[in-house]
Amino acid sequence: MGQLRVILIMMTMLLALGTWAQEAPVDTVFTEAMDSVVHMSKVQQFKQRVKQRIEEKKNEPYDTIRDKGYWWRALKHGKVDLDGGTIDYPAFIDFCWKVYKWGDKAFNSYDTAYVVSTGKNWKLMLKSMNWADTYAGEPVKNSHIFTRSNLTSNLGLQLSFMAVSVGYTMGLSDWIHGDTHSKKLDFSFTCARFSADAYFMENTGKTVFMYRQSGGEKYKGTIRDFGGMKRKFYGMSAFYFLNNRRYAQAAAYCFSKYQKRSAGSFIVGICLQHRDMSFDASEFPQVVRDNLPENVEMPHFLYNDYCLMFGYGHNWVLGKRWLLNLTVTPYSGYRHMIATQHEERASRWSINLRARMAAVYNLNRFFLGMQSYTDIHHYTTDNYFFTGSILDFTVLAGIRF
Repeated sequence: MGQLRVILIMMTMLLALGTWAQEAPVDTVFTEAMDSVVHMSKVQQFKQRVKQRIEEKKNEPYDTIRDKGYWWRALKHGKVDLDGGTIDYPAFIDFCWKVYKWGDKAFNSYDTAYVVSTGKNWKLMLKSMNWADTYAGEPVKNSHIFTRSNLTSNLGLQLSFMAVSVGYTMGLSDWIHGDTHSKKLDFSFTCARFSADAYFMENTGKTVFMYRQSGGEKYKGTIRDFGGMKRKFYGMSAFYFLNNRRYAQAAAYCFSKYQKRSAGSFIVGICLQHRDMSFDASEFPQVVRDNLPENVEMPHFLYNDYCLMFGYGHNWVLGKRWLLNLTVTPYSGYRHMIATQHEERASRWSINLRARMAAVYNLNRFFLGMQSYTDIHHYTTDNYFFTGSILDFTVLAGIRF
């Protein structure tokens, strides 16, 4: 009996030790899991909570009776399928969806051997825009001028959803000093067949002003920080791509498509613009005012353009990630001049040129881009001629999601 009792005690101790030995790995795994949660970044924890909340919401029980309110209950639980045909949607939503499907098929289809979708609807971009405007001509008889604005460096954001894009940039010096000397607001819509854009630009920053008087005693002068020039422009344009099945302007400037093979297209469209530029002669140094003709009034360049556009754009695909684009679109038409002098109220023929270049590097959902833009305007009246241009260079980085 004594030996049996000793054997039973030893078996009990062995079972206890065995049980402890089996439980130890479970505790270790649990501890490691807890450590991983502790070391998980706050962003990862937030994403995990959001994902968990979405799944819980989708899996919550809800009333599945197919009445008029079912579509809303299904929408809140992520069960909507507009193409399924099993849900009775309100007439307006159903109409909007059918219009969208028709428009997507009619205006946004490509030859997939040349162009494919990125698979993402949203794009967010950080843009650094550097631009200047220049003017040259004879605004006063026998007095030639050339003026160039100081380079304006703007920083801003652009947000795009599918074909719609809106962005705003502001001068860095404006942010630092609290002034507002330059600003630009733009809007664009781009699909396979056509593109449309609208913009507003204003620049009251200082310029480099060079003046030369011809005839008699010639005078030359340069003003480095001339603050008496104000410029305001706004307008819109819309153009159609003739080779829209194989050429994607959106691949170079909207980043919503991938151009797989090089292709180009002729472009036709319309352009409407309003331009307002004025000089404040009181800002001239006295030596310049002394050499201006007596009682002269500096002209106020104020006009509207109504033009037709015709040009060509081409995408070059280099390797798997690089894309280059060049687009040139001359445009001309009717120019209505609105001037401060009565005799200058006249309408003139409008002759202009717009050119764009772009380089894009795609890396999965990320992309980098460089873009340049030039817009040249030339016009004459009975008493003066002038040529103005806007030069723009932009660097950007963005993500698709």
